[in-house]
Amino acid sequence: MKTRFPEDFDAECPWCGSQARHRLVWQFFKEDMNIFQGDKKLNILHIAPEGCFRNRIKKHYHENYITADLLAKNVDVKMDITDIQYADKSFDLIYCSHVLEHVVDDRKAISEFYRVLKPGAKAIILVPVAPNLEKTDEDFTVTDPQERLRRFGQEDHVRTYGKDVVQRLEEPGFRVRQIRPSDILSDEEISYTGILKGSGDIFECQR
Repeated sequence: MKTRFPEDFDAECPWCGSQARHRLVWQFFKEDMNIFQGDKKLNILHIAPEGCFRNRIKKHYHENYITADLLAKNVDVKMDITDIQYADKSFDLIYCSHVLEHVVDDRKAISEFYRVLKPGAKAIILVPVAPNLEKTDEDFTVTDPQERLRRFGQEDHVRTYGKDVVQRLEEPGFRVRQIRPSDILSDEEISYTGILKGSGDIFECQR
């Protein structure tokens, strides 16, 4: 029997613990990008890897799948994404979800993603975006956790992205496709998987 999530569901699966954005990206990887089809051997860089993805992707890609984080210990590589220690054109796919809002120099990080991707390769990026905000709100003089919480929505966020996030992602040369849940899933699929409006959008950034 399929379970249908209510409209006000908090978006966390009571069985596997996945959040709505995880389920959205998983559907995108499987159905839109088809990264698990056949013998694809993409070189993948996964920033701040989510546990619900790590083992599944690793099982398919083995040594071609690299996990990275600046602080976490259970990753393949310790990495500052504003200074990625890989050669130009090293990767076929970068996945980075809800990280850039923590990074002061996010433009440098985005530029680094562009540099280490092969021509035609993609960075799949998710960030929280305030739908009523035209211009990104950032102020690096704000260091008090409570003020950051009030202004940016979380104690360790340094900005709230607005609709201009697309232009920021395009700056290094990316061609950006903003993908809403309804672009890749039917209403029924959205309901069954508990992917709510608040799940956010996927930004597919192609070099």
